[in-house]
Amino acid sequence: LSVQRMTLPDLFFPVPRPHGKCFAHRSELKQAKRIVVKLGSAVVTRGDECGLALGRLASIVEQVAMLQNQGREMLIVTSGAVAFGKQRLRHEILLSQSVRQALHSGQSQLKEMSVPVLEARACAAAGQSGLMALYEAMFTQYSICTAQILVTNLDFHDEQKRRNLNSTLHELLRMNIVPIINTNDAVVPPPVPNSDLQGVNVISIKDNDSLAARLAVEMKVDLLIALSDVEGLYDSPPGTDDAKLIDIFYPGDQQSITYGTKSRVGIGGMEAKVKAALWALQGGTSVVIANGTYPKLTGHVITDIVEGKKVGTFFSEVKPAGPTVEQQTEMARHAGRTLASLDPDQRGEIICCLAELLTEKKDEILSANKRDMEIATVSGSFSQPLINRLSLSSSKLNSLAIGLRQLAVASRDSVGRVLRRTRVANNLELEQITVPIGVLLVIFESRPDCLPQVSALAIASGNALLLKGGKEAPHTNRILHQLTQEALSIHGVSDAIQLVSTREEVEDLCRLDKLIDLIIPRGSSELVRNIQRAAKGIPVLGHSEGVCHVYVDSEASIDKAINVVRDSKCDYPAACNAMETLLVHRDLLRAPIFDQIIDMLRSEQVKIHAGPRFASYLTFSPSEVKSLRTEYGDLECCIEVVDSMQEAVDHIHKYGSAHTDVIVTENEDTAEQFLQQVDSACVFWNSSTRFADGYRLGLGAEVGISTARIHARGPVGLEGLLTTKWVLRGEGHTVADFSEQGSMTYLHENRPVPQGSLPEYR
Repeated sequence: LSVQRMTLPDLFFPVPRPHGKCFAHRSELKQAKRIVVKLGSAVVTRGDECGLALGRLASIVEQVAMLQNQGREMLIVTSGAVAFGKQRLRHEILLSQSVRQALHSGQSQLKEMSVPVLEARACAAAGQSGLMALYEAMFTQYSICTAQILVTNLDFHDEQKRRNLNSTLHELLRMNIVPIINTNDAVVPPPVPNSDLQGVNVISIKDNDSLAARLAVEMKVDLLIALSDVEGLYDSPPGTDDAKLIDIFYPGDQQSITYGTKSRVGIGGMEAKVKAALWALQGGTSVVIANGTYPKLTGHVITDIVEGKKVGTFFSEVKPAGPTVEQQTEMARHAGRTLASLDPDQRGEIICCLAELLTEKKDEILSANKRDMEIATVSGSFSQPLINRLSLSSSKLNSLAIGLRQLAVASRDSVGRVLRRTRVANNLELEQITVPIGVLLVIFESRPDCLPQVSALAIASGNALLLKGGKEAPHTNRILHQLTQEALSIHGVSDAIQLVSTREEVEDLCRLDKLIDLIIPRGSSELVRNIQRAAKGIPVLGHSEGVCHVYVDSEASIDKAINVVRDSKCDYPAACNAMETLLVHRDLLRAPIFDQIIDMLRSEQVKIHAGPRFASYLTFSPSEVKSLRTEYGDLECCIEVVDSMQEAVDHIHKYGSAHTDVIVTENEDTAEQFLQQVDSACVFWNSSTRFADGYRLGLGAEVGISTARIHARGPVGLEGLLTTKWVLRGEGHTVADFSEQGSMTYLHENRPVPQGSLPEYR
């Protein structure tokens, strides 16, 4: 086993950590070397409490085996002997009763049989061997040996027995064997009330929670994972109206918890789990309480916890100075509702104030940005295109300020705008009005200029906003957020926009489906795809790639073609709206226009990759492209040849990303066909792809460019951050009034929508 495990590519090498100091953050759990997995009765047993949940148990064994084969030391504290024994004894009793009835009655029909109440210790005695045999058979599938250890309270309180137990466990771990530990329920006496915790050095073993905690401290375990039938620790009993799952629990928070009843099986409960967890934490072991029964999580709950994902409740001694991300979201939602209720002019004043601050504090912003640029460059961890996107300049800040002032004007006709007015019946008036979406989460890489743009759009649309910036721009993001909150404070809504600065992983943020209404990713295609995969319960607005095309038609103007291609590729090659593929009509290959385009690209130091067909025309061609779907994000592009405008359209539909595509031609009919047929968010004629931008198209600013086909598409500005609600005003109307026996009839008359007047939004 040792030789086999040493050859694994994912062998685990922990960073040495002195025991007694718990992990402060979830992200550090990856370094856990020695781990105890405690399986509660509700996890191991079936719903009928008679027999084991074999599917769940098999999944848990698979995860434990995976971690063991990574080089970690795994221990299991398990329940289940009573349930397994109950199943066996019931079967034996029923079989025995049926035989006796048959002998006494001599009849083939048996009377209804009743099973007596079974004593738990007898069930445990009958079930232990079967439970262990099951574990051994399951772990054997992964070439892992197991060993059974039954303990009682005396084994920890008797010094000699405690030393023997400790020695045995260490020897088993040394031999790469997984110890499977359980209380010896066949002989253990019933638990004594109020004899639970008696200080740091003593914990009464009254259930498997306290056993796991005592064992964790005794064996200097790094991490204790306690699996139960609830998602973790709630601030009030799960199922009650206001119950909230606690992400991180700190010592001293016990007074804020209201405990419910214990689980359907077992002798513990959540209160016992918390006490045991805090005892283990005080002894130097990190603890996570999570759900081991939920079908969608059971398959990876243990490995997810070890990978640092936000699963269950993490017990930590280190309390952060600021609010948690959940608290930040609640603060933003509350302040966002106040923001939405402000007069349009007041929201405009906030945006204008932010524009002024960008100009007034220009030196401080650029100084912070310079510091981020230097750190990013020296670290060597970031690509050059990403570092380019990180850069701010005076001209960029000036453009931002201009765009924000445009947006301030547009915001006066946003929240509460009447889109439709209908007279449903006499004295029954219906309106459809615009309202904010709610809480937005914008996750952005590099591009710190995104922060004031998105903030201004959230202000204009009355939305609360949660911002998660990349680690490459902390100083720039911090000062821009401070200026945003300063602008918001003029009308008392500074909490409406929050910057997440904790160690929250993006995947964890995407799980806050009860707090966040829309996610908008701004960054690489990899980032967007990861968020789209992770955010299963929250809509995601964005595009995964920016594979933009420029098609130069056979009837193109030389000057227009050169200017459009140069600007589309060279103005800002790191942008998502930069040209990545140049499509050229075949007839132009021997024409001067093609040579001039190539000369221009070379003079701009653009590296050219040849598409398969273009390469076939050349004796000595540039490097052939690996994929026609490549987003270079740099001074590189692909050139491919097509026979017609229709072939260009087909190429774009096959290899493009539905972002922005351009035709250069003097033939109006050809251009109109291209504009109508290409199914992209932005389709241009004789114009650079770089116009696909909220500011350039007059939206003032944008939160991103969407390639989705519902809600919002293309540059998403103010309109894309609004939804609608229906307002009906009546005088005691009922549906029964409009039935066959009723006295009223539907009119459904469209009424004119007043221009320039907004109802008060609340």
